[in-house]
Amino acid sequence: MKIKTADFVTSNTDVSKCPKEQLPEYAFIGRSNVGKSSLINMITGKSKLAKTSGKPGKTQLINHFKINENWFLVDLPGYGYAQVSKSKRQTFQEFIKDYLLLRQQLICTFVLIDSRLEPQKIDLEFMEFLGENSIPFYIVFTKADKLKLSELNKNIKVYDKVMTKSSWESMPPHFITSAVDTTGKEALLNFIDDLNQKVAAQS
Repeated sequence: MKIKTADFVTSNTDVSKCPKEQLPEYAFIGRSNVGKSSLINMITGKSKLAKTSGKPGKTQLINHFKINENWFLVDLPGYGYAQVSKSKRQTFQEFIKDYLLLRQQLICTFVLIDSRLEPQKIDLEFMEFLGENSIPFYIVFTKADKLKLSELNKNIKVYDKVMTKSSWESMPPHFITSAVDTTGKEALLNFIDDLNQKVAAQS
């Protein structure tokens, strides 16, 4: 898939106010500072589509971007941001949860994981929530350019081991990405394109 158009449509904190169009949606979410905005900009080829910042918690709304006029990329607030107040953090959790549980147009959620780090409790708990609620998701390992291939593979194996030791039969499918050298861009876009074609065939 080639991205021809990528346009901001709306931001809000109420799932009922999300776009009414019956277009497939793909949500991107992860712990703060995981490189979500940079990844979104890399995927779309628009350097300023999603706002990037060195300060965690920059995204505080449900942001809809219409891609190629036929699907939505949804930028969700990060979780685990230390610099946001506890009351606001709770509010975010509620409307994120509402979106994930209630949004019928949501086809797949991409959970972004910093490939440099050992498995984080907050990431594991979030994926557990998705699994318990039968919300389809893929893991997207970010910042792969920061590691040697051997280190990257080792870290992914650790994730596999940790998840299969808990309640997972196997680690969910994953992508490896880098916003710096565009690793994973083609694989992600082709995956979304395939799902869009399946959705269109079923409608």
